[in-house]
This record gives sequence, C-alpha cells and structure tokens, in this order.
Amino acid sequence: MFSKEESRQLKQEFWTSFGKSFPRKWILYNTKLKGVSFKFHFDNKKALVALDLEDSLEHRIKYWEKLVALQSILKDEFLPEAIYEEEFFLENGKEISRVYVPLGHKVSIHNKNTWQEVMVFFNDIMSRFEAFFLEYKDIIEG
Repeated sequence: MFSKEESRQLKQEFWTSFGKSFPRKWILYNTKLKGVSFKFHFDNKKALVALDLEDSLEHRIKYWEKLVALQSILKDEFLPEAIYEEEFFLENGKEISRVYVPLGHKVSIHNKNTWQEVMVFFNDIMSRFEAFFLEYKDIIEG
C-alpha cells in the first residue's frame, strides 16, 4: 500500500517519464470544440484513452450524434476496439458521454513494470484517435 504522497510522486514520475518518452503536443483539451476533450487515464487498476463530451446536454447530444454517425469509420479505419458510452458517470458522479479504448488487461500506475506498456498503448491509441478527430472534425463540429 502506498501513502498519498508516495502515490502522488509515482503518478508525477509516470507522467514526466511519458512526456519524455513520447515528446509531442497532444490535442487533449485543445479540440476547439466546447466540452470536447481527449484524456489519458491511468490509475491503480486500468489505463484508457478517451474522447469525453462534458458540456451542456444540448452540446453533448449534438456531438454524440455525430460521433455515433461516424462510429463505423472510427472502428473500421482507426480504432476497432473503441467503446461508446452515451451515459458515463465519472467518479465524482458527473454524467458525460465517452468514446474510449481501454487497455485490455489490468495494469497499475503503482507498478513501474507496467509503465512502458501503458506508454506505448497511450501513444498508439491517442495517435489514432487524434488522426480520426482531425480528419472528421468538420463533420463532428457541423
């Protein structure tokens, strides 16, 4: 078991190491679409890459409908393992819509032996997610 401080330090070390291993500017919050953002998630149970819709219900529905219309393209050409969840609840109880790709097995940010695998996963999946987004941004924004 790790103390809060040890856990915080490990998380910081992972993200610093990831940034040094894969030094590039990710889109993340800079989608230019209100309430639409990409996220990396890595905790003591799982790792995933997500496209989150977190704005007003009106904006969420607008963007969700576009993402659903593009689902076959996303899965056929970019991310066959993508999961669509129209109603996804964050740990704080907030409801969002999410398209995400989880790493297929359990990993932990507290286990440095899994870090390299997660970094490669993050780089691969986010690169493909961003390629899809940039190619179809005008349709999503529409």
